[in-house]
Amino acid sequence: MHRYRSHTCGELRAADVNTDVRLSGWLHNRRDLGGILFIDLRDHHGITQLVARPGTAANEALSHLTKETVVRVDGTVRSRGAENVNPDLPTGEIEIEVTEVEVLGAAEQIPFTINAEDGVNEERRLEYRFLDLRRERMHRNIMLRSAVIAAIRQKMTARGFNELATPILSATSPEGARDFLVPSRLHAGKFYALPQAPQQFKQLLMIAGFDRYFQIAPCFRDEDARADRSPGEFYQLDMEMSFVEQEDVFQVIEQVMTELFEEFGNGRHVTSPFPRIPFREAMLKYGSDKPDLRALLELVDVSAVFADSGFKAFAGKHVRALAVPDTAGQSRKFFDGLGEYAVEQGAKGLAWVRVGENNELSGPIAKFLIEDDVKALTEALGLVPGHAVFFGAGEFDEVSKIMGAVRVEAAKRAGHFEENVFRFCWIVDFPMFEKNEDTGQIEFSHNPFSMPQGGLEALNTMDPLDILAWQYDIVCNGVELSSGAIRNHEPDVMYKAFEIAGYSKEDVEREFGGMLRAFKFGAPPHGGIAPGVDRMVMLLADEPNIRETIAFPLNGNAQDLLMGAPSEVDESRLKELHLSLRKPAL
Repeated sequence: MHRYRSHTCGELRAADVNTDVRLSGWLHNRRDLGGILFIDLRDHHGITQLVARPGTAANEALSHLTKETVVRVDGTVRSRGAENVNPDLPTGEIEIEVTEVEVLGAAEQIPFTINAEDGVNEERRLEYRFLDLRRERMHRNIMLRSAVIAAIRQKMTARGFNELATPILSATSPEGARDFLVPSRLHAGKFYALPQAPQQFKQLLMIAGFDRYFQIAPCFRDEDARADRSPGEFYQLDMEMSFVEQEDVFQVIEQVMTELFEEFGNGRHVTSPFPRIPFREAMLKYGSDKPDLRALLELVDVSAVFADSGFKAFAGKHVRALAVPDTAGQSRKFFDGLGEYAVEQGAKGLAWVRVGENNELSGPIAKFLIEDDVKALTEALGLVPGHAVFFGAGEFDEVSKIMGAVRVEAAKRAGHFEENVFRFCWIVDFPMFEKNEDTGQIEFSHNPFSMPQGGLEALNTMDPLDILAWQYDIVCNGVELSSGAIRNHEPDVMYKAFEIAGYSKEDVEREFGGMLRAFKFGAPPHGGIAPGVDRMVMLLADEPNIRETIAFPLNGNAQDLLMGAPSEVDESRLKELHLSLRKPAL
């Protein structure tokens, strides 16, 4: 028999009754019923119940061991009997009558329970992450992540993509976030940067003629944490294709995402094909460029209705309305609750009216609306009795943010929200440039390496703020999975685009010399995207926080509480790297 086990803790069944076996695992739980010990033994594969009879050496040994001690046990498989079967366990028909016990790894008193979710705080969980990962939910999430990555590799390879590695140590690049810098020992005063994304390298692979590339790529960005963003590092399905247009990229990703989410979505439906929604339309209808389409409500711009209105609170402002049907049975609590929610999002309040019989309006602002206002709103919103209408007024961006959140919340509270479904969409036609409100400077609004729609002619003849780019985002259930683009591969277009954004020719050649040089030696049209693996698994696992799908994440303050990073280094190491420290004054 093997030194440690003949079977795993998830393997034995009724057919194995009366077989002598050896198992190894962690002491998951223990119950003493009149001197008879029942032990749940856990390993990676599952749980098997052990039984130790009174007066036996096994009973004596197991009764004194702390939970999470690692043991080897020998014993015989016994049937539990029909009345004692545990239908929640694959091994629930049997138990092991233990004859011998060996302690393989003693355990101190554990700081929190493993066999139950006991509400321990996240800092404690991350400090003892190796214990936290033993919990069923966390173990399941990490194994889901492994399975998803394996499936991605299979699906991409089947579609003719080649998995190629790109450098981790590289040059700094303006990807939109702060770089993590690595000082050079050999080149005093110079730094490598960890890649925010393999953007330039994957484009260089296309120029080198590899046609279809992918990678489960590690990316590093020094940015603050959010529920859907882990500070420090993350992983993405990085892909690029040559001789393609936007729709070619969409077809590949739609197929891969649909298959993945159907395979691992635990029965949740994937809506397909994914709708294409222009950026400006998304902002108007949903108040967001990452809309949650499970909310079956849309916003409507009614600014024109109130442009010359006597209702001073709305006059001359951007006004967005949300019509919610079937609210006749809703109490005042429904309306007050949404108002409170809007205030939490930053609003000063939430104006609303109800539509009663004969389309008569009631509610806090109904008395301020003249007959023409009511008629125009009825036509614009398709109002009928039973509708409630909520309004937001102010600056475009502010109203979009607040009313976008209210749209989703109202749909949930009023029963117009789809559950158990993955609703994907593409957001397309992003503006190439935007104006910095503080400086008035024209800046790139998205990826600077994107191809402008209309090419060089558009850059030369159009108002920069009217130029659209071949840029796109893929969104699922209100979570942005990735941005992508058809890339600019023409040097003249690159020079001109950066000139509009305030870069000189010399700036471009200094910052992007390698890319620019490659473009001058025959570059194919190409494009790609990079959906985040962490966010995909977060959605599939139905977890609210991305850190629940990463084995060893940093906390919200970008600290590794288990390994103690970031850490100080001694003076000799700093000297070797040609560095001196200047700490901020306390």
